[in-house]
Amino acid sequence: MTRVIGLMSGTSVDGIDAALVEISGSDLDLKIELLAGATYGYPTELREKILAVCAGSPLSMAALAALDDAIAFQFAQAALAIGSGHPPAELIGSHGQTVYHRPLGVNVVRVAWPIGQGSSELKVDRLKVESFPDNLQPANLPYSNAKGEQPDNLQPANLQPANLQPANLQPTNLQPANLQPANLQPTNLQPANLQPANLQPANLGQKATLPEQPVTTLGYSLQLGRGEVIAEITGIKTISNFRVADIAAGGEGAPLVPKIDACLLRSSTHNRCIQNIGGISNVTYLPVSEGNWLEQVYGWDTGPGNALLDLAVEYFTNGRKTYDYNGEWAASGTPCEALVEQWLAQEFFKIPPPKSTGRELFSRDYLKQCLVESEAYNLAPADFLATLTELTVASIVESYRNFLPQMPDQVLLCGGGASNLYLKQRLQIRLDSVPVLTTDQVGLSRDFKEAIAFAVLAHWRNLGIPGNLPQVTGASEAVCLGNLYSPRSQHQSS
Repeated sequence: MTRVIGLMSGTSVDGIDAALVEISGSDLDLKIELLAGATYGYPTELREKILAVCAGSPLSMAALAALDDAIAFQFAQAALAIGSGHPPAELIGSHGQTVYHRPLGVNVVRVAWPIGQGSSELKVDRLKVESFPDNLQPANLPYSNAKGEQPDNLQPANLQPANLQPANLQPTNLQPANLQPANLQPTNLQPANLQPANLQPANLGQKATLPEQPVTTLGYSLQLGRGEVIAEITGIKTISNFRVADIAAGGEGAPLVPKIDACLLRSSTHNRCIQNIGGISNVTYLPVSEGNWLEQVYGWDTGPGNALLDLAVEYFTNGRKTYDYNGEWAASGTPCEALVEQWLAQEFFKIPPPKSTGRELFSRDYLKQCLVESEAYNLAPADFLATLTELTVASIVESYRNFLPQMPDQVLLCGGGASNLYLKQRLQIRLDSVPVLTTDQVGLSRDFKEAIAFAVLAHWRNLGIPGNLPQVTGASEAVCLGNLYSPRSQHQSS
């Protein structure tokens, strides 16, 4: 039995979810008991700084470092608070606060989704560059001409081994006879003998110019809240930075929860969709647990969750409110279906999984564009909120229809959006006969499921068990997730 604290703050940036759990077993054969769960809000000023960074506000390296430490301090305090009154935890799994997520899909062709519709034409190498951004067209790269051709000095003929023979690399003044101490007097090492002219690769052919801004084929994801600081403050071994190993293996780094969903929410009788609705919405598809079912578990980000809704409420109330309690304001309005269809034409919704997204796409600027497009329909604030809610709901359901092998038998909601009664009602209407439940109804807290998930990921990392599912993230293989940090007290005792 291992006592683990899981810490999570999502794209809504509404606080730190903390869960203290006892875990027994390993890999998929786990038993989880939730001992305590709570959400600890960020100080207002810190939350505003985080949201500003997520929105793309420039930040100096010194300010970024200070923000990193401030978030780590808050996470450490949350861990200490949730553990108070209980026997000490042995491990902390801290997701940290995502402030930037650039998925692999940016400028990269995707591998074909093995199920669903409309993806057969995408059977290509996942890591092959699909297209250059406008400012990186071949004509603009320093090593190409206007036709995208390389200059003569970069042709293979000039890079043949013949030009790199040892004979061409042996400076004649470095023969043993010339290496006697007499020839190594300081006078021979004066700057005059080390001018750049003497250091040019004259024997290496023409000088090649490297591109100033190479196109990357890897994604990138940045979570703040350093694990080593959390370990130091709490005195508890901490695992954090969970996404980077999957990204290094060619994956999106998200979503990471599907394997935990498979572990805790699988069914021997029902195909299930576990739908998390945080700032961003993501789904895990769990087929009936028989045969090679784990290989048929899939997951992806379906689109916006609460992020746009919260921004809109803040906009309409001039910051007096930050969310629509139970969706009551939206429920008083009427969704504009024509506008929903227009928004669903956005490219992200058409891309087959693996895919992930964040506030980088569904941002304040995205909301501003939605507001501009809504002017033609003369919507009241309640109507606009109802329409944004419908975008979240419609993007979820259309994602199921386009990318699942079949519609689920059940949908289990979790995350903050599971408490939005209007959103849940609209989702049930669009799904018709498919029952929409919450994970509470099958024994797993909807409010702390994500925090529990990172406690499990930390437990697996501590045991050397991979935490990702390659078919979900697009990684080349299953890998252990997270960096492990031990407090100094443990270093000294060992």
